[in-house]
Amino acid sequence: MCGIVGAIANRDVSPVLLEGLRRLEYRGYDSAGMAVLTNGSIDRVRRTGKVSELSAALDQSALIGELGIAHTRWATHGIPAENNAHPHICNDRVAIVHNGIIENFEELKAKQSKQGFSFTSDTDTEVIAHQIVFYLDQGSSLNEAVSKTIKDLKGAYALGVIDKNDPDKLIAARSGSPLVIGIGVKGNFIASDVQALLKETQEFIFLENGDIAEITRDAINILD
Repeated sequence: MCGIVGAIANRDVSPVLLEGLRRLEYRGYDSAGMAVLTNGSIDRVRRTGKVSELSAALDQSALIGELGIAHTRWATHGIPAENNAHPHICNDRVAIVHNGIIENFEELKAKQSKQGFSFTSDTDTEVIAHQIVFYLDQGSSLNEAVSKTIKDLKGAYALGVIDKNDPDKLIAARSGSPLVIGIGVKGNFIASDVQALLKETQEFIFLENGDIAEITRDAINILD
């Protein structure tokens, strides 16, 4: 059972993300990772094994920023390996975390390969990141790109998406896999379980199937 945590706030969110992953360890996983927007670029650390392994790596290579996403993965497509761990990044621009299974990922992967996208993992998740970037390159906003992408997906998903060119926004979407928004003070959060966010807030919004949420530091806009 994979776990998602995401945050956007007026402070460094890395401790929030790491604590959220620790609180999701009960779900079972084989790897963990985190991506944070730092000085205009997305920095990422991933490790196989326990969250403690990720924590030790972060002690050596700290991620500091006000926008980020994190994930614990249970292998479905692709073996437990660092390159298969989330978050996945496309073209150094968009990072995503994903719970669920994309049933038509092979079809999308074949199409994206012809479009010039390269793949660094064996996961079904990576095609989602590529598809979002494809629509961004066509001129769509981040909200529009995610909306168009989920229409291309067959299967279940809960998504957290960040774009280095849109640094004041965290996008969440779900269908068939749970995702919750935590409402904080000078910051907002997402997670696959309220347990991940109880240290930050006691106020939650539970997304419904088909919802897309645009989340900033002080506002939440949900489209169904």
